[in-house]
Amino acid sequence: MSSQSAQGLNGSSIPSTMLTGPPYPPLFAIFGQYPSVKVDDPIGAVILAVFVIAAAINFTIYVRNVCRSHHFFTSLLLFVFCMARVIANGLRIGWASNLDNVKIIIATQVFLNAGVVMLFVINIVLTQRILRAYHPHIGWSKPLTIAFKVLYVSITADIMMVIVALVYGFFTRDLSKLSKVRDVQRTGSTYLAVVAFLPLPITALCVFLPRKGDIEKFGRGRMRTKLRLIVFTSALLSLGAGFRAGIALMGPRLSTDPAWYHHKACFYVLTYGIEIIVVYTYILFRIDRRFHVPDGSSGPGHYSAGPGSTTFDDGLSGASTEVQVMGDGEQSQPNEGRNEEKLEPQPC
Repeated sequence: MSSQSAQGLNGSSIPSTMLTGPPYPPLFAIFGQYPSVKVDDPIGAVILAVFVIAAAINFTIYVRNVCRSHHFFTSLLLFVFCMARVIANGLRIGWASNLDNVKIIIATQVFLNAGVVMLFVINIVLTQRILRAYHPHIGWSKPLTIAFKVLYVSITADIMMVIVALVYGFFTRDLSKLSKVRDVQRTGSTYLAVVAFLPLPITALCVFLPRKGDIEKFGRGRMRTKLRLIVFTSALLSLGAGFRAGIALMGPRLSTDPAWYHHKACFYVLTYGIEIIVVYTYILFRIDRRFHVPDGSSGPGHYSAGPGSTTFDDGLSGASTEVQVMGDGEQSQPNEGRNEEKLEPQPC
């Protein structure tokens, strides 16, 4: 251990309890602070139950849709996200009863940081579909298609970089190395905040950029409802991501001297509170119907009449279907006749 490692960044002494390891207890203040059995266990139990219910709903939606040859992988991704949050909350509850167990702290922070990225990716995927519907010549162009693929790869690389730096920070007390770890976390958090915000300017581009043709309607429900869903969820996710990035950009505070923005109230409201609202918004507004596109879509015109599509026709995107989008979806639509009934496999 270097001679510097026994002093804080401002020359203050580091409590001896923080020098046992590796892995070491957190040197710097954590967003959400240390949990307690009295406060965090009840809150965590409620949040855990909320995400268990959301996971069950999303998995049920996915299975029922697959049985009807309605493939919407986003529902499965939402299920995975909810299960990751269930694990993260379970670990935080366990952490409250084992405050000195650094391995639980590491696992909790890894699941906490990795989970929210799934929501960012979902919003970008849905935004890409809107872009292709409003401006097919742009959305389906090869450069932009490659750009989106590069974006998805960069998001994966970014979160891996953040997690590696996060874990490494628990295994050193060298302040020069910890400073580099924080640089990585600052960069990663800032990039994720940009990613969370990205659907907003893309949506604005869809609306205000002059179109060369009609909008290729897809899925069910009004296009303006789809736009509002993207704007609403992206604004919430941007708020949470921006707050976390702001914390990372602020000067480090020792775990014995947290700032107001590390408080549990900020943590629960701006992390789990936002995520719960977004997940249940996806569920209540049935994005599996609104944002569904025909399998095999690969170019302009495929959304409204996909190759070999057995899904929805243009008539299902009109205002008359808005109420039915929110229903059970088992009733036949006016434009759905016997042909679709014959093409659909029997329900599971």
